Amino acid sequence: MSLKHHHHHRGLELSAASKSFVSKKWAFLLCIGFFCAGTLFSDRMWPEPESNVASREAASDERLLLMSEDCDSSKTSLGEVYKSPDATQTLDKTISTLEMELAAARAAQESIMNGSPVSDEFKLPETVTKRKYLMVVGINTAFNSRKRRDSVRATWMPPGEERKKLEEEKGIVMRFVIGHSATPGGILDRAIQAEESKHGDFLRLDHVEGYLELSAKTKSYFTTAFALWDADFYVKVDDDVHVNIATLGAELAKYRMEPRVYIGCMKSGPVLAQKGVRYHEPEYWKFGEEGNKYFRHATGQLYAVSRELASYISINKNVLHKYVNEDVSLGSWFLGLDVEHVDDRRLCCGTTDCEWKAQAGNMCVASFDWSCSGICRSADRMKDVHRRCGEGQNALMAASF
Repeated sequence: MSLKHHHHHRGLELSAASKSFVSKKWAFLLCIGFFCAGTLFSDRMWPEPESNVASREAASDERLLLMSEDCDSSKTSLGEVYKSPDATQTLDKTISTLEMELAAARAAQESIMNGSPVSDEFKLPETVTKRKYLMVVGINTAFNSRKRRDSVRATWMPPGEERKKLEEEKGIVMRFVIGHSATPGGILDRAIQAEESKHGDFLRLDHVEGYLELSAKTKSYFTTAFALWDADFYVKVDDDVHVNIATLGAELAKYRMEPRVYIGCMKSGPVLAQKGVRYHEPEYWKFGEEGNKYFRHATGQLYAVSRELASYISINKNVLHKYVNEDVSLGSWFLGLDVEHVDDRRLCCGTTDCEWKAQAGNMCVASFDWSCSGICRSADRMKDVHRRCGEGQNALMAASF
């Protein structure tokens, strides 16, 4: 073998040895890398033991079973509620109570935001809302109606302690309803304050008095009364109308289970477009062609609404439209709502026929003269109407509602 051939063979051996060394080195590194990777991902990729899977599936099935039982229980409870009138009534009362508290809070908040002082009645609503009342009777009055108020106090509105006893024992609240004058603190307001100090039978509204503002006053009355007293019904009556309170209470009590009731003598008079006439309707064009009639609504001398409707007025007072005639306004607020309209002609008897109806055992709730939209010369004639058409001195305290 030549020297050149020997060196060539030696080079080949070294080259093969080098390649063998590199391959073993990379193989060793790759083994270490795969081992680390396997260790890192083994926890994530390794399947759970069958016992653990079965345990989890059992727990899941148990939760589903419990949820199913809860649903079945809920369905049963709801079914019982729907089948039980008492439970339904309790639920309605709870909802109405929450709405009432919300309305009271809103009224107080608005008073604060407007910079008006919050009355004591609004500051302590819990003292008056704990008690449940049958009805709140708001007697609409004006600054110059002192004689009318005195005639009511002398006939169908119990005085002082008797009125308080009526509230406690029968759940009937009665107040004269009035706002304030255009100059608060003036002579008119001071006169009402003096009268209130003597009799304690006023509900003062945050409202400026005025004949063309009766719709706003009606809205303010329902809102304020609803915030102060938790009653089944809220009644508005004029101070020149005779009312048999026990008969009114018995009549309203018939509708206690009805959620949305609007009670009165329903009418549908003509829309008067001619200016200068009594009850002129400035917005006559909204009611269609000239000569059309209004929708059915209760005449303004006396009407009653259930608690849910009073709540509706209170909550939506800022967006309810006011027509010039307050009875039309009230009727319009209930259009489009699921409201039961009750046309009760006993709420609008005449002063000439209420006597023989009483003798026949069909006692009238309210009496007045249609020609005067109230009792003509009521301050002078109220006692006579009460004598002929009244339900009796002891009827109210003996009544059971």
